[in-house]
Amino acid sequence: MKIVMFVGRRLIRLVLCLFAVSLLTFGLLQLAPGDFAGIQEAGGGNVSLAQQATSETRSELSDRYGAEVPIWQQYTTFMAGALTGDMGPSYRYPHRTVEGIIASAFPISAALAVTATLVAVGVALPIGILAAVRRRTILDSGTMFVATVGNGLPNYLAGLVLVLIFGVALGLLPLYGWKGPEHMVLPTLALAIAPIGVLARYVRSSMLENLRQEYVVTARAKGGRESAVLVGHVLRNSLMPLVTVVGPMFASLATGTIFVEQIFGIPGLGHYFTQAAVSRDMPLLMGTTLFFAALLMVMNLLVDLSYAAVDPRVRTDLGLAAEGPRRKDDVGDGIAHEEDGGHVRSEGAATRGAV
Repeated sequence: MKIVMFVGRRLIRLVLCLFAVSLLTFGLLQLAPGDFAGIQEAGGGNVSLAQQATSETRSELSDRYGAEVPIWQQYTTFMAGALTGDMGPSYRYPHRTVEGIIASAFPISAALAVTATLVAVGVALPIGILAAVRRRTILDSGTMFVATVGNGLPNYLAGLVLVLIFGVALGLLPLYGWKGPEHMVLPTLALAIAPIGVLARYVRSSMLENLRQEYVVTARAKGGRESAVLVGHVLRNSLMPLVTVVGPMFASLATGTIFVEQIFGIPGLGHYFTQAAVSRDMPLLMGTTLFFAALLMVMNLLVDLSYAAVDPRVRTDLGLAAEGPRRKDDVGDGIAHEEDGGHVRSEGAATRGAV
């Protein structure tokens, strides 16, 4: 029952956050200079619409795309349609609906995000483990220096560097398009470099923290092999907190492919978001922004639930721990109650202090 209430509260919060995001996005779009009709009249954006604009007046374009409709009516019309899953046609791509664009483009962005996450985890784990085991050595210092540099490298800059090295200088990989697995290599690496740095440092820190725990000292004192202690005790407990990092990291990668998709010409959701922003395509911009926001919040909810499933302490923090029947002589609680003049006095604190 508690889990249902917890999920219900989070879903209510999600709806309220999406409402706030929609208001903020729509407000910023209205404050931005220019509108879709004006941009098309000037010859910007979609080529077919730009040609169309040469033979149509601005008023006709404004009527067609609702620029003259009151602002509040534009917002309520879009949100009413969004609640039913019908966000209407895109201004820039008039023969495609917003939900259709999201449905076709998001799998591409998700494929990039999944691949980049797998690469990041696969590379960062051994780096972080080796750095922790070889603490305060050249290996530790070198790997952490590289991880720190990678962590501070924006994915668009990483993409440009990879293009210059592997595409232009060496000519080993294609630079543009989305036609086969070879087109995924460079954008995946561009997205994975920063997460590798984050995860490597996180794994190292978690490993070092667990290496100092008493259960590790006890396992070593019992004559356990170092490899068995590391794998059976330290590594298992060190990797458990990764759930809280990998989940949001995937969501961040899925919503952070905007620049990478532009650099490599990938028709993912980030590409359409950029095109919508440039051309002031209100339905498409609102739809992609709300989708990105919902994805982030849903992923955070799933991470909390999955982490609570494997760690009882998190269940307690989130209020999901099951409360069993309390007994008067409950030894685990360590609290004794005795009647004194009609009052009940707790001696738990005094008992623990004496111990």
